[in-house]
Amino acid sequence: MSPADRALGPVARAGVGGTARPNVSFEFSPPKTPEAEENLWAAIQKLEPLNPSFVSVTYGAGGSTRDRTHRTVLRMLKETTLKPAAHLTCVEASRAEVDEVIADYWDAGIRHIVALRGDPPGQIGGTYAPRADGYANATELTAGIQAIAPFEVSVGLYPHVHPESPSIDHDIDVLKAKIDAGATRAITQFFFDLDGFLRFMERVRKAGVTIPISPGIMPVTNYKGLKKMAGPIGIALPAWLANLFDGLDKDPETRRLISASVATEMCARLAEEGFTDFHFYTLNRAELVYAICRVLGVREPDTETPKEAAA
Repeated sequence: MSPADRALGPVARAGVGGTARPNVSFEFSPPKTPEAEENLWAAIQKLEPLNPSFVSVTYGAGGSTRDRTHRTVLRMLKETTLKPAAHLTCVEASRAEVDEVIADYWDAGIRHIVALRGDPPGQIGGTYAPRADGYANATELTAGIQAIAPFEVSVGLYPHVHPESPSIDHDIDVLKAKIDAGATRAITQFFFDLDGFLRFMERVRKAGVTIPISPGIMPVTNYKGLKKMAGPIGIALPAWLANLFDGLDKDPETRRLISASVATEMCARLAEEGFTDFHFYTLNRAELVYAICRVLGVREPDTETPKEAAA
């Protein structure tokens, strides 16, 4: 084995020279401005050739991006080869309003929804109070989706205890209730405590959960921005991660290199543990995610390395 092969690890070796190819999916956010829309579609065009299993489009706190989410997934459906999954939440909407959105998605050709409870408007991580005439939580929403049409339904999963949950066992019970309601896949929130994630997943599988679970991978170049995202949703950031980015505020190139290295190493370790699906939070930027996928062996179909011809 060459030094390069040892450096790239088992995932890259399998993806480049063998038959194993990780399944990847990407999360995007609907754009707020014309410039943001340009950036989003540049990212989509860069990542589309990697043939992801699906791509998801987020839904803002309080349903604040409902129309933009709808327009974005419909444009993806019409103008790309991607399989878009629309995020949908319960907040600030009646059952009738949510059901109308669900039916519109089905009629438009969308076949995958990411069902989430959601956060109050402008209060990510804030106290949630369901509307009396709305869906109370993601379990009820999942059941409501499946009552309208046979969608693929992905649901969220915290890799540690949910901020509002009393225990991991409670979180697992909630996941099982979502599955009973019709969930077909779970996508985890991002994490960096790999050993803690593996212990959590062992408990999930021992509880009898068999649906596919995609670890959420966040390639991070701005540690301050990451702290701002992680704090309100209760995700602890390990000291080693802070140390890696310490003193690099004015060195974006080094931050990008470190970010790619951290994410690739996490995926390689997860692959060694048997994970085959990875969900990347792109933040509407393609370069890092594209580079990480290349190292993992995820290539455009017409550029994948062929097997050596027989002598």
